[in-house]
Amino acid sequence: MTNRAVGLADLPLRPELVGEEPYGAPQLDVPVCLNVNENPYAPSDRVRAEIAEGAARAAGGMNRYPDREATALRTRLAAYLGHGLRLENIWAANGSNEVMTHLLQAFGGPDRSLLTFAPTYSMYPEYARNTHTRYLTEPREADFTIDPARAVAAIEQHRPDVVVITTPNNPTGTATGFDVLRPILDAAPGIVVVDEAYQEFVQPGVPSALELLPDHPRLVVSRTMSKAFAFAGGRLGYLAAGEAVVDACRIVRLPYHLSAVTQAVACVALDNADEMMAHVAELRAGRDDMVDWLTAQGLPVVPTSANFVLFGAFADRHAVWAGLLSDGVLIRETGPAGMLRVSVGTPEEMAAFKTSLRRILDEENTDR
Repeated sequence: MTNRAVGLADLPLRPELVGEEPYGAPQLDVPVCLNVNENPYAPSDRVRAEIAEGAARAAGGMNRYPDREATALRTRLAAYLGHGLRLENIWAANGSNEVMTHLLQAFGGPDRSLLTFAPTYSMYPEYARNTHTRYLTEPREADFTIDPARAVAAIEQHRPDVVVITTPNNPTGTATGFDVLRPILDAAPGIVVVDEAYQEFVQPGVPSALELLPDHPRLVVSRTMSKAFAFAGGRLGYLAAGEAVVDACRIVRLPYHLSAVTQAVACVALDNADEMMAHVAELRAGRDDMVDWLTAQGLPVVPTSANFVLFGAFADRHAVWAGLLSDGVLIRETGPAGMLRVSVGTPEEMAAFKTSLRRILDEENTDR
């Protein structure tokens, strides 16, 4: 056995992976973590005890494979979503990341393409790369909305196999209405995925694309339990679609892809949905307060329907990000040039963010 260190350059890596780095928002041990759009409120003691009991029950059968169809979990997810959905309309996986990977394994691939509208979620090109799917983007408008006529023109030009629309969009928080979704659905030749990871945070009365499912058999609505559900550590994403789409995902999934423990604790979370999401209205209010406060500081702010705010623009956004970090406040350096994204946290976390950013802005004004 050789003692020579071996690096990636010494391995027969796929050509398209050469020079790539693993995805990763910074995971730093800081007092105020506002960079990955989590729900900042942990489950209550009672729910934690039920989660522990559920995990213990699952452990009693750990010598057996889990239910590979996740029947109990998918039944609960259908009940949570409503809209007349049944078990057969739901697919679940390890986070919405795996849900999207399953969709591209089934409907993307070599000589196929995915079209989305940039700027948007930074993982989409990685899903495409990893499934050998050509990644295409159409720019959003200056206000980060999607122009339906331009979207339809792009679809007619590229004839993509998969179209992905994120609403509310990440990192901008921009919502996309039915006036945009319907023409896209009518024009798309393949699957249309509406990624609603942040749907629970939209303003009251804003509809979900779930309402469009009955009339659009190639529509897929993707969700996650990582955000509003305060279940990021549980790693559970899911989709709602016609039965044929779910069957396609079942073809490409790995056997027993959801562990017995994951299924058990996710069922507990869904059984306690009201409590798990009890702070959503408070987080919406915190978001709106943050928009108002940032605007009052003279900073451009993108209107948002999610649990985060994209703001800027800074000549040196990294310096602002580093200045916040020096005060123990971690936000995300992402999105268009010069802009930063802050997740909505607890009142105490938001106060710490405001104090730190105000200090940085005051120092910048003094330097001028």
